Amino acid sequence: MPEFVPLAESIVDAILESDPSLASHAGDHRFDDRLPDLSPGAVAERVTMLRDAADALSGTDPDDFDDQDKVDHAILSAIVERGMFELGDIREHEWNPLVHNPAPLLHTLLSRPFAPAEERLTSLGGRLAAIPDALATARAVLRDVPRLHTEVAVGQFAGASALIREQVPGLLAEAPGLRPAIEPAAATALAALAEFDGWLRQRLEGGDPGRDPRLGRPLWEARLWHTLDTELPAAEVLTRAERTVAEVGEQLREAAAELAGGPATDETVRRALDALAAQHPDDATIVGLAKHTMGEATEFVREHALLTLIDDPCVIEEMPEFARGVAVAYCDPPGPLEKAPVPTFYCIAPAPADWPRERVESFYREYNDHMLRNLTVHEAMPGHFLQLAHSRRFRAETRVRALGFSGPFVEGWAVYAEELMAGLGFGGLPVRLQQLKMQLRMSLNAILDQLVHCEGLSEHEAMALMRDRGFQEEGEAAGKWKRALLTSTQLSTYFVGYTEVSAIAAARPFGATPKAWHDAMLAHGSPPPRHLRTLLGV
Repeated sequence: MPEFVPLAESIVDAILESDPSLASHAGDHRFDDRLPDLSPGAVAERVTMLRDAADALSGTDPDDFDDQDKVDHAILSAIVERGMFELGDIREHEWNPLVHNPAPLLHTLLSRPFAPAEERLTSLGGRLAAIPDALATARAVLRDVPRLHTEVAVGQFAGASALIREQVPGLLAEAPGLRPAIEPAAATALAALAEFDGWLRQRLEGGDPGRDPRLGRPLWEARLWHTLDTELPAAEVLTRAERTVAEVGEQLREAAAELAGGPATDETVRRALDALAAQHPDDATIVGLAKHTMGEATEFVREHALLTLIDDPCVIEEMPEFARGVAVAYCDPPGPLEKAPVPTFYCIAPAPADWPRERVESFYREYNDHMLRNLTVHEAMPGHFLQLAHSRRFRAETRVRALGFSGPFVEGWAVYAEELMAGLGFGGLPVRLQQLKMQLRMSLNAILDQLVHCEGLSEHEAMALMRDRGFQEEGEAAGKWKRALLTSTQLSTYFVGYTEVSAIAAARPFGATPKAWHDAMLAHGSPPPRHLRTLLGV
């Protein structure tokens, strides 16, 4: 029987080499001069590599392993199986142009000083030079693209061009000797991006709606199984989410009556939320407010001894153009294999420039001052930023957990952190109201995800669900409708992850302080919650 640790390490190396995007995001910079090769031949080679890895893993007996290696064996097997499923069944690279956007891989070289400018520029030159071929491959393999995906791609690829024009000169100023190599590659990349933009716009002007972006139940349920890495069936996810909507709705009505006075009714909820929504930022002030709320949340975590704070750098900034169009905010951390002390980015998107004034107002009413406090808890403190800072400090004999990032655990922790902070009084009753509204949104996200992809839920029905039962502003609901079509199964990770993570938190052993138990929960990387239970002995 092959020894597990060297086998796992060889499989991790093969996966990293086959996917430069995954390697860069994990903090492994050996392949920073490459873009992913999504040509049919390269994809077929990658599937063969994954199949060989699956065969090798099945030849080992995890019953003989200790708990750490048992968990790593299960996580690595899941990574390999999901890779084969995504490339062989979902085949998103053949219909989703967003998969082909080179901007995130340029941004990671431009934005994080993990190495001297010369080294990063040399890698950047390789990636810029690879853009024409990568986009030629995209045009060759993409077919039947959904219209919505084409519309979002136009904006994101324009952001990629802006990134090259605006940020490459700044890095070149630090290493001007590389100009003769980099500037021609940048010019060629910009020409290729302009050509690709024309190709995308031609598809829009042709009026072809493309394929339906909904996966349909068989594919969606299969992807859900891979995404969640849990035995919870889709029907049970839906039942639990519906039950939570009813329970949290009742709590929200009671909290609204406490804030605004009057009976515990939907009308009172709307009155209370309207009063809070009137206190909101705008395009000019939203990033500054996020920075302020980060300070508030950090001090609250310290005062209440909720978990160990880590003094890693966190940069709060406006979301880059190339990343907009899917989510309102995100946390972009250094990878778990990153050795340099580089920052995490907590990014917030302003309202889209092409939105009418009324929708912009609606957007900021949703992301009002109190909701932004809750958002900062989720994305940063003690949510994603702090959790992932703990996660990066985990070390084991294999690098499996550096790749085995569980969406349900990461999102589940962040939603649990919201509830924890609001329950202890962070931001007072206004933030508690917004957090209850977010719990409604989280549960409705799981319902929306399933009904959109499996039951043909219409835009009108989805908007009514979010606005009536979720009390969401029109701008937020419109954005979430798009996100449900642009992604599949990701919206379910919040609800399922939260139920699993909060159950683990509730299993705190007698005598353990909340801080000690929270630190223990975050001490094993970002594994699927069912494996965290094993590691914690829950």
